[in-house]
Amino acid sequence: MLDQLEQLRREALSSIAAAENEEDLEAARIHYLGRKGAVKKIMGLMPSLPAEQKPAAGKLANQVKTAIMAALDEREAALGSGSPAKPAGPQFDVTLPGIAPKLGHLHPVTRAWNELVGIFARMGFECVFGPDLETDYYNFEALNMPPEHPARDSWDTLYIDDKHLMRTHTSPVQIRAMATRKPPLRIIMPGKCFRRDTADASHFPVFHQIEGLAVGPDITFADLKAVLSEAMKAFFGPDTRTRFRPSFFPFTEPSAEVDISCTFCHGEGCPACQGKGWTELLGAGMVDPNVFEAGGYDPDEYTGCAFGMGIDRAAMYRFGIRDLRLLFENDLRLMRQL
Repeated sequence: MLDQLEQLRREALSSIAAAENEEDLEAARIHYLGRKGAVKKIMGLMPSLPAEQKPAAGKLANQVKTAIMAALDEREAALGSGSPAKPAGPQFDVTLPGIAPKLGHLHPVTRAWNELVGIFARMGFECVFGPDLETDYYNFEALNMPPEHPARDSWDTLYIDDKHLMRTHTSPVQIRAMATRKPPLRIIMPGKCFRRDTADASHFPVFHQIEGLAVGPDITFADLKAVLSEAMKAFFGPDTRTRFRPSFFPFTEPSAEVDISCTFCHGEGCPACQGKGWTELLGAGMVDPNVFEAGGYDPDEYTGCAFGMGIDRAAMYRFGIRDLRLLFENDLRLMRQL
């Protein structure tokens, strides 16, 4: 058996040295070291040897196996040295087009906010802000709604104490701005508002509003109509129409509700506009003299116009959403469509 092992060693080393490529080398590996290879077959004869021959035969068998493995490794290294080295890590085709990562986008309300601010900024309006937690004076009294005024009942106010509340509109920023700035001025005031409303298809207890104020020596209602008409066309599209209906707000006189042609049916009449072809969006009017006096402006010297609209509702009409609550449920199926 010792002679057989030596013969196997010579054959294996010769076969491995003659291997010209990796396929030949792998075939030699399988032939000599495979589960049914030549080394296994000879070692399978070990139990039949006399006891005194087993130690020498076992030692030589291990030496043969080791020599074959070393020869395989050496020949593999020699074959590999003549070919380009394989790059480390995953391989890919650099000529293929890249895979763009999935990116999110701004929330529809944020998009509407930014676009409206941009539209009015191009008209010369400066953006200013005020606190969410307001005093009764700025939220009501300075806006021509003294204590016990019946208009206060329609605001569903969230009071913190007798003098402080969560602002019900962004109009208080008008008074704060007039107290620190001299006319003429043109400002817009976006921000959050808070009311004791039950959430439904068109109302929400926390909503976003944008107000505008223009003050100067010759501001007229025609200026107000021109600004809002152009702003609505810029936001909703050039075919958008506006109409002004007489209304009442304590801080403007005269006052008007401003409608836009329905963005769902384009004025033809549909369930969204109750067949009217119009949807209410803004409140507007000429600044009441009492509000000028509270802000420190002389109503005999200056006139002004003001307007306000819900940013959330504007986003609904802009993006074709019929239920306001959908904007705040964070349903990704909806957000991905907008």
